[in-house]
Amino acid sequence: MFVQFTTWDIVRNLLEGGKWTLALSLIAFVLGGTAGLLVLFLRMARNRVAQALAKGYIELFQGTPLLMQLFIVFFGLPLAGIDVSPWLAAALGLTLFTSAYLAEIWRGCVESVPRGQWEASASLALGFTQQMRHVILPQALRVAIAPTVGFSVQVVKGTAVTSIIGFTELTKTGSMLANATFQPFLVFGLVAAGYFALCYPLSLYAKSLERKFHVAR
Repeated sequence: MFVQFTTWDIVRNLLEGGKWTLALSLIAFVLGGTAGLLVLFLRMARNRVAQALAKGYIELFQGTPLLMQLFIVFFGLPLAGIDVSPWLAAALGLTLFTSAYLAEIWRGCVESVPRGQWEASASLALGFTQQMRHVILPQALRVAIAPTVGFSVQVVKGTAVTSIIGFTELTKTGSMLANATFQPFLVFGLVAAGYFALCYPLSLYAKSLERKFHVAR
């Protein structure tokens, strides 16, 4: 039986899918940021083993496609006896991906802080964690805000890949609607408009932050 879809029906369903795209992006960014901060501390630690582990972690997730990472989580964990839903696999895969990139972005920001700040804080008998918390990170934050917001655009666009493992976000919803309505140009045009509506404001905000904090000079 053929079901007639109006343009509003298509838009309404895409808005529902967009809601899950936004939710997944927020979860991946918040959890990825938390994990990325931990990786950053390991990457900047004076312990060579910790540095090597953090560097290997970053290179692993930066050097492999996000799609492969999602496949390993979604199909690999069940082989180990851990059942995962598409929602959990998507959140975990994107969190790991985001944490690696944010850790490397933030490392560059931390290293932009003049070496004299490290030496001055060390002369006050501050430990590594205290140096990072009270001296280095507050200064690095000024530089990190713009690229961090900019990377959030990549996280939003990265959610589209999760449609491959069955997570019903904006792209997956669009694919199902295109098959049901036989109007792929209309449907995927609206999908593209949805991603643009999510990403463009973030891009503008990142640029405004660059100007505000004068990090481009």
